[in-house]
Amino acid sequence: MTRETAAPEPGRDFIRDIIDRDIAAGRNSEVVTRFPPEPNGYLHIGHAKAICLNFGVAQEYGGRCHLRFDDTNPVKEEQEYIDAIKRDVRWLGFDWGTHLHYASDYFERLYDWAEHLINAGRAYVDDLPAEEMRMMRGTLTEPGRNSPYRDRSIAENLDLFRRMREGEFPNGARVLRAKIDMAAGNINLRDPVLYRILHAEHPRTGAKWCIYPTYDFAHGQSDAIEGVSHSLCTLEFEDHRPLYDWLIENLPVPSRPRQYEFARLNLNFTVLSKRFLTQLVSQGRVSGWDDPRMPTLAALRRRGVPPAAIRDFVRSVGVARANSTVDIAMFEHAIREALNRIAQRRMAVLRPLRILIDNYPPGVSEELEAVNNPEDPACGRRRIPFGRELYIEQDDFIEDPPKGFYRLSPGREVRLRYGYFVTCRDAVKNAAGEITDLICTYDPATRGGNAPDGRKVRATLHWVSAAHAARAEIRLYDPLFNRPDPGAAGDFFADLNPNSLDVLTESRLEPALADAVVGEAVQFERQGYFCADLDSAPNHLVFNRTVGLRDSWAKARGGAG
Repeated sequence: MTRETAAPEPGRDFIRDIIDRDIAAGRNSEVVTRFPPEPNGYLHIGHAKAICLNFGVAQEYGGRCHLRFDDTNPVKEEQEYIDAIKRDVRWLGFDWGTHLHYASDYFERLYDWAEHLINAGRAYVDDLPAEEMRMMRGTLTEPGRNSPYRDRSIAENLDLFRRMREGEFPNGARVLRAKIDMAAGNINLRDPVLYRILHAEHPRTGAKWCIYPTYDFAHGQSDAIEGVSHSLCTLEFEDHRPLYDWLIENLPVPSRPRQYEFARLNLNFTVLSKRFLTQLVSQGRVSGWDDPRMPTLAALRRRGVPPAAIRDFVRSVGVARANSTVDIAMFEHAIREALNRIAQRRMAVLRPLRILIDNYPPGVSEELEAVNNPEDPACGRRRIPFGRELYIEQDDFIEDPPKGFYRLSPGREVRLRYGYFVTCRDAVKNAAGEITDLICTYDPATRGGNAPDGRKVRATLHWVSAAHAARAEIRLYDPLFNRPDPGAAGDFFADLNPNSLDVLTESRLEPALADAVVGEAVQFERQGYFCADLDSAPNHLVFNRTVGLRDSWAKARGGAG
């Protein structure tokens, strides 16, 4: 079922223990799960846990997992989201085969089952306004009160419900409610709404319907139609399980699925509310659903996060019953571990400072050998140009260095990666007193980075040849929020990090990066992991920083996160 190399045997958890017991008891001949997203936005990292769990257990037990769209609210659903969800699930490494379903596939059967409940005296049409209905539901400590329309006759309820379907009434005029118990301790059993009137075009059924089932009514019945054995939900649906079971017991469904709940994935410095993410996009706070600062799978893909890292991260978090928040550093660690194995190494200078090696022959260049990936000798070596003029990082030179600074400064010798030992002789400044160039000398006997006399240097710098360098725009991303618990003070927007994106427009790269493939991982030596962005063009290279080599962002904030 996975589209990539099979993952290592996962650890045990309570969901797999339940499945083991069900199989041992003969309750299930086949393990069938489903991933049921609502197509009203893009999938995010939290959904990845549900995807990996549902598809993962189906694969492990030789069963199947369905992708089923909960398309019961046409007001918020779009084909764009359907396409994006399918793309993201496949990218993450999973395939539903022939089992692509939609709740809308079952609208006619769901309607028939709604009439079944009416005929059994277990559902009625209610005319109460929405606000009054909410007030009459009661509270956690006070029972609800019966609607004055609760005791309508079966014939009247059938007539009204059929007229609702025919479009006779406006939005909000009437709903169909289950008749259960307005004094139930679980508020979800206090005559929940099963159908509401929505005069809206549906992406798949068009104008055929003007009444739509609620998620609670469509969910369990869709599971039953598809023969789902284990309906795995996050913990916020735990209080809905009694209603799930009540509907299954009171309808002539073809199978009896069971619902089990697990803790959702929460990350600090991250918001996974689809409503808030939609606001970020609609208000232009980010460039779109795939803005690399977003927690969506599309954004993570654009940022250069490999799907294997997400799967490894989800596996390391595990499946539990108690909600908790995971440190984002744990996710970044999984990304580094995955990229370290596959990313080829290249040199890039993000904030360039030019150096002139005045004893190197003018008009001459040479090629030096560099390792592509020390973790994978099969990646081989490459040749990089070296000449009289180079770029190094601005931060690699200080005119009056403090104690403990071992990089370049006047009179100090350092090693150039794969190259020579160089010594700074002078710093050239402009009228504003800013350093624009360094004048250096090199030792020709140290080619390859070693001195024949055995002398040592304390620092090795990366560099690029000025004559051969490719110019690029580099986008440096930090978390979208300033605090580990965004919105804790009541306002998500107040916690947005104004410095979550830093764009560098004068960066210089070694020439091999001019042909980088969009989305392909590369390590900029001493800098971090990057990938070419889809905004790249032949004359305008754009790279996104996927993750740094270490968590410097959290360290700069005193270890937060």
